[in-house]
Amino acid sequence: MTALPPATRLFTLDEANRTLPLVRLIVRDIVELYPAAQRRHERLAEIESEPPAPTPDGEARYVSTVREMQSELDDDQVRLRGYFEELDKIGAELKDPLVGLVDFPTVIDGEEACLCWKLGEESIGFWHREEAGFAGRLPVDEADQIGPAGDDLEPLP
Repeated sequence: MTALPPATRLFTLDEANRTLPLVRLIVRDIVELYPAAQRRHERLAEIESEPPAPTPDGEARYVSTVREMQSELDDDQVRLRGYFEELDKIGAELKDPLVGLVDFPTVIDGEEACLCWKLGEESIGFWHREEAGFAGRLPVDEADQIGPAGDDLEPLP
């Protein structure tokens, strides 16, 4: 069993599901903003690689456009960083900002694992071992016990 960093919060299934209303809102914002920020970044790189128009007016418009796009990209990055920090405070780990895939560290059947949720799912219905990732998702009802060892261990019905 690999040791998790000491600050990692371990969730029971119930605890992770209780965070979903807030996690859902945060992840929805990320999924909407992330691709737009990516496109803005790519477009800015394209513009910066093009030489400005040879006229003084063309160069001024070029500089103005680059500054405006950079400012918008900076704003996007600040907002995204804030969303990522909110998820971090909750203890959830964003795995894919394009589809809204989130892991919640836990212990399943005595081994470190992750409860797995994706934007659009009503509740957490899957888990996977850390090394298996999304492709190795299994239904939570196939686990015997979910949660940290001790009194918090959550037997499944």
